[in-house]
Amino acid sequence: MATFIFTHDDCLQHDTGPGHPESRQRLDAVLAALRAPEFGALRWEEAPLGSMEQVQRVHDASYVEAVRRTSPRDGYRLLDAGDTVMSPGTWNAVMRCVGAACAAVDAVVLGDAGNAFCATRPCGHHAESDRAMGFCVFNQAAIAALHARHVHGLKRIAVVDFDVHHGNGTQHCFEGDADLFFGSSHQSPFYPGTGARAERGVAGNVVNIPLPRGTGSATFRQLMRDEMLPALRRFAPELLIISAGFDAHELDPLGGLAFTDDDYAWITRELLALAREHAGARVVSTLEGGYSAQGLAGGTTAHVRALMQG
Repeated sequence: MATFIFTHDDCLQHDTGPGHPESRQRLDAVLAALRAPEFGALRWEEAPLGSMEQVQRVHDASYVEAVRRTSPRDGYRLLDAGDTVMSPGTWNAVMRCVGAACAAVDAVVLGDAGNAFCATRPCGHHAESDRAMGFCVFNQAAIAALHARHVHGLKRIAVVDFDVHHGNGTQHCFEGDADLFFGSSHQSPFYPGTGARAERGVAGNVVNIPLPRGTGSATFRQLMRDEMLPALRRFAPELLIISAGFDAHELDPLGGLAFTDDDYAWITRELLALAREHAGARVVSTLEGGYSAQGLAGGTTAHVRALMQG
């Protein structure tokens, strides 16, 4: 079965203003790279608009309404203290992110897709139930997990996050529910200041692997083999969601880790193998960070190439 790509032009209309690192050029780079001839077997799908029901499985209704009210008719407005921006195109963009993630779950769980990648922006893993953070408005990975539970009856769902930043929003949503697993490798100390090893969740269902600045392939792979993958096998998820951030790439100007394209291919293959063992090969991936056009394109193509190989 084919790898599905869910995307929509609305995600290009989220305007963060001059000089902001989370710009439309990020997604332009990803889409251009995935249009190369070697990716001709991908099946491209238009991301639908998400629903309020989907969003409110994770986010407080009062927060969702506050975001909607903040949406400007022109110019920019901030949702947090400084870097999460709303423009006239933001509301539709974030609802496409939600719709893409949920439609990807539908396609994978119903057997229409072999796996799926959501080429959408803005990223989502910092968004908590009641607040925006770090360029993130709604947490599409967490929303996808609860969609799988409420619509498809899956119980044990895992999110693995290899973005350079800790996915505090996803952890915030998952840590109190023993049937949800969150695993994160991330630079530490670094924004947002969470993700210590001691943060374990209610049933050891949270696994954090903080990495010092400069960490590269060998240490990353060893820690994933020794800690993350065994914990994920013990959890035995029915669905695996990947928060695929590429800002740990050695070329990224905001991060301080030294991952390569090959590292993203390797971890994708490892997660696919685990999903074949425990989750009926059900894998959904959603784009998170990445702020070097070259690093983002290289990491994404390595990741999607591995998804296509199954």
